[in-house]
Amino acid sequence: MSFGLLFSGQGTQHAQMLPWLDDDGALVQQTQAALGVSDWRQSLQDSAWAVRNRNVQVLLTGIGLAAWAQIERRLPAPAAVAGYSVGELAAFSAAGVFDARTALTLAAARAEAMDRCAAHSPGGLLAVTGLGAQAIDSLCAGTEVSVAIRVAADSVVLGGPPQALRAVETLAAEQGAKCTPLNVGVASHTASMRRAAQAFGRTLQSTAVKPPTLALFSNAAAERVRSADDAARALSLQIAQTVQWADCLEAIHDRRVACVLEIGPGSALATIWNRRRLEVPARCADEFRSAQAVADWVLRYASR
Repeated sequence: MSFGLLFSGQGTQHAQMLPWLDDDGALVQQTQAALGVSDWRQSLQDSAWAVRNRNVQVLLTGIGLAAWAQIERRLPAPAAVAGYSVGELAAFSAAGVFDARTALTLAAARAEAMDRCAAHSPGGLLAVTGLGAQAIDSLCAGTEVSVAIRVAADSVVLGGPPQALRAVETLAAEQGAKCTPLNVGVASHTASMRRAAQAFGRTLQSTAVKPPTLALFSNAAAERVRSADDAARALSLQIAQTVQWADCLEAIHDRRVACVLEIGPGSALATIWNRRRLEVPARCADEFRSAQAVADWVLRYASR
């Protein structure tokens, strides 16, 4: 029995996500306390609140862990765990590196460090699909835009200053690419976030971090995280370094998983997986109507 577990990043959060989640649960209450709100779903209906970096990073970390807590008791341990961008905090917590309360504290510290950088170097993210690596490199050459996330051979997320991103978007569209600006106000995973990575690294030095108890893979190098030092280094590096998501998925596939479950809003990660590995199905917990239905789907495939 074997399955992979993925935690979503930001950009697709919405008030109706994970409709089956017990909002009276302890982790949901901790998350709302960390955010200073009484109803996270109602807060997400405020468009300004819903895109604020600190709000989203804390929310997705806490709600992701709350959802997993309600599913986890119905399943065996996953064979591999990874998180996409800020989803790494939930993934590392799920793998035993630190507890949920610490994950919430780290999410706030991470977002605040990134916001301080963005105040001096405003930026954003742009998803580009349909161009190969060489074409992408040519588009970015001589600009302030760089690859933030490598999703697949013909799919990347670019990061950089807004004006530079718009110029690259125009050129990419002219070459037939599909371009989608993401609802993120910082150039995550680019060199402009170097000071944020350093600041978050210092935060991690004063945080109790443990070796993972599950097979955990990092964004920074798509390598297995084996020690507490590995975990702290991986979490800080990825803030200012390209996320190697395509390689991360391959590492999970190499664990011979029978299916993959995404925890978070939407189904972006499950969709990416299904485009690559049709023989191993993936779904997102957001698609189901109960925690038991999520677990039943995983058990049906993972037991094959």
